[in-house]
Amino acid sequence: MQKTKRFGKDFILVIIGQIISLFGNAVLRFALPLYLFDQTGSPTLLGLVSAGSFLPMVVLSPVGGIVADRVNKRNIMVVLDFSAAALIALFALALGRMPLVPLLMAVLLLLYGIQGAYQPAVQASIPLLAAPEQLMPANAAVNMVSSLASLVGPVLGGVLYSWNGLRPILYVSCACFVFSAVMETFIRIPHASRGDGGSIWRVAQKDMARSLRYIFREKPVVGRIILLVCAFNLFMSSMLIIGLPVILRQTLAVDTLRYGLSQGALAAGGLAGGILAGVLGERLDIRRAHFLLLGCALGILPMGLSLALAPASAGYVVVAVCSFMLMVLSTLFSVQMMAFVQSQTPGELVGKVISCLLALSMCAQPIGQAMYGVLFEQCPAWLVVCGASGVSALVALASRAAFRSLR
Repeated sequence: MQKTKRFGKDFILVIIGQIISLFGNAVLRFALPLYLFDQTGSPTLLGLVSAGSFLPMVVLSPVGGIVADRVNKRNIMVVLDFSAAALIALFALALGRMPLVPLLMAVLLLLYGIQGAYQPAVQASIPLLAAPEQLMPANAAVNMVSSLASLVGPVLGGVLYSWNGLRPILYVSCACFVFSAVMETFIRIPHASRGDGGSIWRVAQKDMARSLRYIFREKPVVGRIILLVCAFNLFMSSMLIIGLPVILRQTLAVDTLRYGLSQGALAAGGLAGGILAGVLGERLDIRRAHFLLLGCALGILPMGLSLALAPASAGYVVVAVCSFMLMVLSTLFSVQMMAFVQSQTPGELVGKVISCLLALSMCAQPIGQAMYGVLFEQCPAWLVVCGASGVSALVALASRAAFRSLR
């Protein structure tokens, strides 16, 4: 029997470009919210700025999907990486010369918008560069790359931030985006030009309607799962985005380096989950994916209890361990969902459907981030974490029937 070739040169170049680009992104995601929180000390302000900056990702993910199905995906990656580099260079010049909060808000808005348009191009390129039977390991590889970048990024970011503040991080991330863009120019992704005619807005409206019709009418169970994931993000993901900086920097009073290491634990869990997904492959059953969500929900309960009952040193260890396990489970879930959607979706709809899936699943997060900013300001951290665990567990249990109906 002839052995199937796993991945070609172009897929490997996409992976290498992702490592470099996502490393620059991970350093910024670590540093910018931390810098804002250190300068203001306000969980409410952190929640509001995070919520506002997240909106462009939700809005532009579907647009990115439409563009990804009609424009050469390599060109999208190159243009967006160069744009991110220019944005960070301008931010470095303006830092200290303009008011911090509106400046940081504008940069985060644009940065998340770029990320929202970027990811659909990457995800839509996977079925074109990997054989159908390799979709699971290909998605696992992409997730591992993201986790690897997120593992190294916060740790190095913590060192650089402790050493000389925000500016070295800006220079490193800018260089990463430029290097990634140059490397991506050598990628060849199959692309067939589509001449649908009409204005861009009419085409976008038509494509969006077709994608939503596919999700909610042709594959309605996928639509139900997206809504459940949306609810899970509202109560779980949003809590982690706002809660971890507050818990670690304010409640446990850890230094910048240990904060970076804790963020590295999150990414290490994602890396381990990606490796595990690649090893297990087809043995992962999408019909049992609700157990992974339930594990995520229950996995943060020890974190909340440790904040109420344990000393700060023990609480830090519990938070790091829970973060690791949480990311193992959530990465397994993400890989399963992405591979399932890619295998079930017609080729001409892959980019649009994935972008709609990402946007719809994330649309509750800005609301959740604003909500948790207020809750962490007004309530004990342990109570907020334990409450989020309980509600998220109920959402996970509610998703059982929808996952079991998948084939």
